[in-house]
Parts: sequence; structure tokens; C-alpha cells
Amino acid sequence: MQLRMLKGKIHRARVTGADLNYEGSIEIDSSLMEAAGIVSFEQVDIWNITNGERFSTYALSAPRGSGTVAINGAAARKVQPGDEIIITAFVSMSEKEAQGWKPHVVLVDRENRLKPKGHLDQTVSRKAIFR
Repeated sequence: MQLRMLKGKIHRARVTGADLNYEGSIEIDSSLMEAAGIVSFEQVDIWNITNGERFSTYALSAPRGSGTVAINGAAARKVQPGDEIIITAFVSMSEKEAQGWKPHVVLVDRENRLKPKGHLDQTVSRKAIFR
């Protein structure tokens, strides 16, 4: 059996731009993508904390240290600059692979910079999988 597991998450990022006339995607500061284990062109799910919208798109790398989190294309209708969002990526793996799995959870400040303790460290236990 395959399990769908959280691969990486950027928690409470602030939207810095929304461009309806761009082809699509979310541009994310490359330092945040790297910390969350998200790669360019990977599918990501976006959960808008501010308005409750949820949607999927693909990630593109923005300049390192820029703090950029910009939603492009049709999805730009689902956000406003300043909205707080959660950016997630998931991966499929076997139950055996899931034992001891650690997702990359990144916490950011109001300028989309990594917080000093910007990683949440949680491991999946065998007990959690086989409840």
C-alpha cells in the first residue's frame, strides 16, 4: 500500500504578488524552496489562511533571499498581496518508507525569511501508521 505523506511545507508565508496575466505557477524564494525540499516545477498545494481558498499549481524558483511568494495566472484570483498562505508538497511512499519519515516544515517571519528555529522536527512513528 502507498501512503501520501507530507514532503515539505512553508507555513504562514505572506503573498508578495498576484499576477493574473502570467502563465501560472507560484514563485517562491529559492532559500524557502530549498529548506522545504520543494523543487522547480513540482506540484504544490496552496491553502490560503486569510480567505480559506485552496488550490494547486507548480513551483518556480525566485531569487534567493528576496522573500518572494507570488501567485501567477488564474490562481491569482484566489489571493491578495498580504494574504497568509501555507504551501505544501506531498510524496507517495510505502508503509515501510514512511516509518521514520521526516517532512521538511519551514516556519517564516512576516517578510518570508526563515525563522531562527525555522524547522519543525517531527518523525512518523510505526505506531502512528498502524493505529
